[in-house]
Amino acid sequence: MIFDVDGTLVDSERDGHRVAFNRAFADHGLPYRWDVEPYGDLLETTGGSQRLHRFLEAEGMAEEKRAELVPKLHARKNEAFLELVTTGAVEARPGVHQLLDALEEAGVRLAVATTGSRAWVGPLLDDLFGAGRFSPVVTGDDVEVRKPDPSAYVQTVDALGLPAGQLLAVEDSANGLQAARAAGLACVMVVNDYTAGQGTDGAALVVDSFEDLDLDTLAGLVP
Repeated sequence: MIFDVDGTLVDSERDGHRVAFNRAFADHGLPYRWDVEPYGDLLETTGGSQRLHRFLEAEGMAEEKRAELVPKLHARKNEAFLELVTTGAVEARPGVHQLLDALEEAGVRLAVATTGSRAWVGPLLDDLFGAGRFSPVVTGDDVEVRKPDPSAYVQTVDALGLPAGQLLAVEDSANGLQAARAAGLACVMVVNDYTAGQGTDGAALVVDSFEDLDLDTLAGLVP
């Protein structure tokens, strides 16, 4: 099984990344603050750097200034997010640990395909789930184009060395679903507060929580 991270394995967007972005804005003396509801709209753009560019462009910031500022903001945001991870502010979604344990006991390989930056993805996975539990771990740093482009999934499938028909993706968003399907993967959507209203056409299964999943149900989704 190949898992997305943000909003899927962890409840990270509203009280994690959003808070970290706001800390980065404050540390750079900028007047911007992303509130809970508007941040949901910004999530339509995958990748933190791309999200910042989209927002600052809409605020009227020139491309040259954005090119200089966005890398600094994104680096500080990643630092702030890691601080939140290490203090326990970012947690696994309910039922995730139990499902991962059951999958491992059944001999299922676990992998990650995310658009997040390796700088925070690696420490978060190690801290919450144990070092080396997922292999491979493909991040946004490893691909040129982020979801909904399928590059992250294509690279993960290649690294696993298994036919796409033997793999199952787990996502929370329409962008992730589109990426997984474009890579030829069946996909389970475990939606959250931000993604519950998004399109689910093509999903093999849609649930609200990992507590709604079990091995028998998942096995029935793979030919």
